[in-house]
Amino acid sequence: MKSTLLILPALMLALAPLAAQQKKVSPHETVNATVDGANLKVVYGRPYTKDPKTGEPRKIWGGLVPFGKVWRTGADEATLFTTDKALEMGGTTIPAGTYSLFTLPEENGAKLIVNKQTGQWGTRHDESQDLARIDLKKQALDDPADQFTISVEEKNDGGELKLMWENTAYSAAFKVKK
Repeated sequence: MKSTLLILPALMLALAPLAAQQKKVSPHETVNATVDGANLKVVYGRPYTKDPKTGEPRKIWGGLVPFGKVWRTGADEATLFTTDKALEMGGTTIPAGTYSLFTLPEENGAKLIVNKQTGQWGTRHDESQDLARIDLKKQALDDPADQFTISVEEKNDGGELKLMWENTAYSAAFKVKK
């Protein structure tokens, strides 16, 4: 009986941090797209430019999202990317499956990290699980994006994955492998 009484509080203490870290701060969205016969899905958290506690505007790139550090590409848990067909992106074949997306922003560009591990909370990134690091094209947005947005768009010869927030868009072209 005494051992049960000791185990229960220990178990509650061990699980408390897990419950605390699972609290979602930002709204979440699922983007579904079909590009050249491939069904694609992105599930991600959509933080705002304004601080949720104070309402004050935040500097995003090089501020909240520091240059030179891996970012979870959204809020809360790692962003999920699913494709039902193999894709060619940045010279790398991404087999059909589900992956986590991370971003490594730099002052003059960024890399999209496609990671084979899924289900991570926050910024838990295991580099040994990286499938690819793909150069992203950086461009200024005409209209600033107050909320982080991911889109998947069909283009003439494939598609484009686009990340938009604050005054910047990062994008990577891809093709569906036949």
